Amino acid sequence: MNIIMPTADGSNTLYNETIGEHYHSKHGALQESKHVFIDAGLKFASTNQAEISILEVGFGTGLNFILSFEYCAENNINLNYTSIEAFPLTTAIIEQTGYAAYVPEKIWADFILNYPEALKAPKKLTSLCSLEIPHTTLAEYSGDQKFDLIYYDAFSVQHQPEMWSDEIIAHACSFLKPGGTFVTYAITGKLKRAIKACGFTIEKLPGAPGKREMLRAIKGMENG
Repeated sequence: MNIIMPTADGSNTLYNETIGEHYHSKHGALQESKHVFIDAGLKFASTNQAEISILEVGFGTGLNFILSFEYCAENNINLNYTSIEAFPLTTAIIEQTGYAAYVPEKIWADFILNYPEALKAPKKLTSLCSLEIPHTTLAEYSGDQKFDLIYYDAFSVQHQPEMWSDEIIAHACSFLKPGGTFVTYAITGKLKRAIKACGFTIEKLPGAPGKREMLRAIKGMENG
């Protein structure tokens, strides 16, 4: 059961009663998404790039996607977006979030119209944007595609510890191109050690409201 709940910046999130956690920060869903994934991730990784491929762990409400879609559309960047989601939300629930208010009408309409199809197969939303939402777990996800950027937006280690094990972090990192970027809202000693073991350089950045720090990491060029 998912319940719509307001957050401190006025944007909504969902509370997942089964897991016992919110999909986004209760300190501000919109602020967190922009700070961690758009500002520290997409804007950084797409500098001087005409195309970017993103792998997201945890599609959830689609907030990170629509903000990425908007940024790439505004900057004429070709966006190839793949987002793993083991428990996809219904279109009706996503529409109840109110996130339509945060992006242009066409961006939202293109997303909502194509969301059901993107759950089944890669879907071209516009000439510059494609979306695929594999209905699987990260552990079971496989493929030859390598990505420029990973958004690691799983539920927290307190509620979903299996998503933060050394093995699963290494599995996620294996899909990143050499020189690619990994961003997440979390930062712990264990996570930093796991990322470093995969050949990454770690950056500690100021966190979104409610968190002191976040993590950004760059994969070494020799680590294919």
